Amino acid sequence: MARHRWPLPPGDTAGSLPPAEPPMPWALLAAACFGMFAASSSGTTRAPFLLEMSRDLATSLPLVGNLMAVTSIAWGIASVLAGAGSDRWGRRPFLIGGPVALALCLLGVAGAGSFLWVAIWGALAGACAGAFTGVLMAEASARVVDRQRGRALGWVMAGQSLTLLVGVPMAAWIGASLGWRGVNQVVAGVALLAGLALWVTTLRPASGGSGLRKAGVVRGRALTGPVLRLLTMGVAERICYGLIAVYFATFLQSSYGLSLAGVVVPLAVFALGSILGTVLGGQLADRLGNRRLTFAGAMFGSAVLAVALFGWLPGLEGSVALGFAYVFVNAIARPSLMAALAEVPEDVRGTVLGLNVTSASVGWLGAAALGSWMIAQHGFAGFGPLAAGIGVFGGLLAVMGRR
Repeated sequence: MARHRWPLPPGDTAGSLPPAEPPMPWALLAAACFGMFAASSSGTTRAPFLLEMSRDLATSLPLVGNLMAVTSIAWGIASVLAGAGSDRWGRRPFLIGGPVALALCLLGVAGAGSFLWVAIWGALAGACAGAFTGVLMAEASARVVDRQRGRALGWVMAGQSLTLLVGVPMAAWIGASLGWRGVNQVVAGVALLAGLALWVTTLRPASGGSGLRKAGVVRGRALTGPVLRLLTMGVAERICYGLIAVYFATFLQSSYGLSLAGVVVPLAVFALGSILGTVLGGQLADRLGNRRLTFAGAMFGSAVLAVALFGWLPGLEGSVALGFAYVFVNAIARPSLMAALAEVPEDVRGTVLGLNVTSASVGWLGAAALGSWMIAQHGFAGFGPLAAGIGVFGGLLAVMGRR
């Protein structure tokens, strides 16, 4: 007779009980979150030092600002290549080699003597970050069952928001004494620690299999119609997020005359909203029955809040509260999208999640381009309808699409 670790209700049988969830791999998820933090910090922590870099490198501020675009392009290209490579050769070479190579490239940035070499090393650093971020998500999703993937991927993606909440302020504090070159050296050390953590936590292979397949099979099964729809939804979500992530500080400065120091607390509130929304989104992705509807609801909600945020100026505290609400609701959508993408077969999961990182890079570039165009044409008043329209588009794709 089978033995049970808990008493059964009268008349119930073991077959009618819901299957118990296996324990979450918290050590791996913590290492993956830390790895995502290191990758995101490699570019985002550059933001407080654009003026200092332009003076040090004897170049213009807009040219230095375009380093982010160069990094994003290299990141996106490397992600899709690394995702396909991880399906063919395994994930550990990318999970461990990516952070180590990132650290070396950041040391190259720190030692570069001209803008050209900063751009070259920065592009290589973006490629190295892209080489393991999508693979990180594939590995995390392979270590849990489907009904845990929203939470697992939500915790991994929280590493990006932690960069805004902790990484950028710490970089500014460290940079006050070490300068922008010293900050790159510190982030290189963080990347090495992330590689070590991932090496330790992936010693035991995932139970889902190695995912090694021929490249021709991977390409044939990865780019299906539903996957392309999900990737398009991801581009829409990243544009909506990027519009406020890139321009929120400038919006507050232009609307309320804040100094650079005056936006520190609002940006911390913004980052906190992103973290909380991502964590809650992971819970909803696993607890609710339909991940596409969860995504759609978050996108429709953020569309309404976008109109209020950029179309109404209730005072600084009110605008910060609206910014918190907007990013909180928007962040709920991301884990459901990631968990839906991770439902593909194991042998193409790395390719699909690598493509997701590439589509996210497209979304960030789209947000920067559309935002600058909108400011030139209509000012921040046009941001509300723009973000709302893209949010509704992404939500409709989710509602109308098939599984």
